[in-house]
Parts: sequence; C-alpha cells; structure tokens
Amino acid sequence: MKKILLSSVALLGLATGAVAADLPSRRAAPAPMIAAVPVFTWTGFYVGVNAGYGWSNDDFDSVDLADEDDDGGFVGGAQVGYNYQIGSFVVGLEGDIQYADFGSEGAFVGTDGVTYDVDRSDWFGTVRARAGVAFDRALIYATGGFAFADDANGWTVGGGVEYAFTNNLSAKIEGLYVNLDNDDDFPGFDGETDFGVVRAGLNFRFGTY
Repeated sequence: MKKILLSSVALLGLATGAVAADLPSRRAAPAPMIAAVPVFTWTGFYVGVNAGYGWSNDDFDSVDLADEDDDGGFVGGAQVGYNYQIGSFVVGLEGDIQYADFGSEGAFVGTDGVTYDVDRSDWFGTVRARAGVAFDRALIYATGGFAFADDANGWTVGGGVEYAFTNNLSAKIEGLYVNLDNDDDFPGFDGETDFGVVRAGLNFRFGTY
C-alpha cells in the first residue's frame, strides 16, 4: 500500500512539473536600455574668426589734426578663449587680434617744437573677461578688459550673444567700445583714441562630450 501511495505521489509531482513547464513564464521582460541624452555645456576651449565694421573718433585735446573726423572701415581677425559653465552662468577669458582699416592721420607740432606724424593704426588687440547667462545653446554675455595697439594701451567693454548650432560650432554677434591712451606717445600731448566695433564671429569648440 505504501509503495502505491509513494508511486502516486511521484507521478503527481511529475505531472505537476510538466504542466508548470508548459505554462507561460510570469517573469517580466527586461526594460529597454535608453541612453541618457547628453546635456549641452559651454565649458571648454575654443578658437575662431570674426569680421565686422569699426569706426573711430580720435579725440586730441591739445591740437587739431589734419584728419580728425569720424572714420570707419573693415575689421577682421581671430580669437581664442576658454569658457566654464556653472549652472546657467558662464564665465571665461578671451583674447583676439584684429586688422583694422580705419583711424585718423595727420601731423602736429609738439610743445618741444618738433613736428610729429600721427599715422592710422592698422591693428589692435584685446584680452577680456566674459560673463553671461546660458539658455541651453544660447549665451548672452558682457565682456571687458585690456586693449592695445602699436604703443598705445587702454581698455575695452562690450557685450554680445552667441548660439551653438552644433556641439562644436557656435556663431556670435558682438559689440565693443575701445579706448586707447596716446598721452605717452608725444611730448605735451593730451589725447586718446576711442572707437567702436560691431562684428560677427564663428567659434570651434574643443572637447565637447
């Protein structure tokens, strides 16, 4: 009798296992792998080129030059810089060197009796800090710092807007006011050179993602 019961239990266990094997699995399918979308950042080094228009108004307090009217012309050059983004804020440093086809020229007699020629400058450069607010791929910023041309030094301030239309390429529109001190160039001469620049630029950014 015991053998019959044991055999029945064994057969029942085998049958139950077979039926369970035929039933569909209740184990959930693995969730599909979804890659995280990278967050755009302005952080990184960049190089670029720019072109635009500049106009100058040489302001000489002691003398009248032969050509002291407003004079404008083409401006173009290259820039290099670095941005660092903290949340929505972006800070950075940029330097540029520019060809400038504008400026005044003429001659005057200094207080020492010597005639000095004032030639138009055909280049200038700046080293500036930048600080702004990013709206994803759009950046609105202010900028300012040191300016130089030939033997004259001074300062510059301005601002602009930049938009990254790919991860590595961005375009900007920027305006600068530049003020250069000419006092040390000529004895008895008190004056300054100031000019404005509006330019468009294209930057290539390194090391994104």
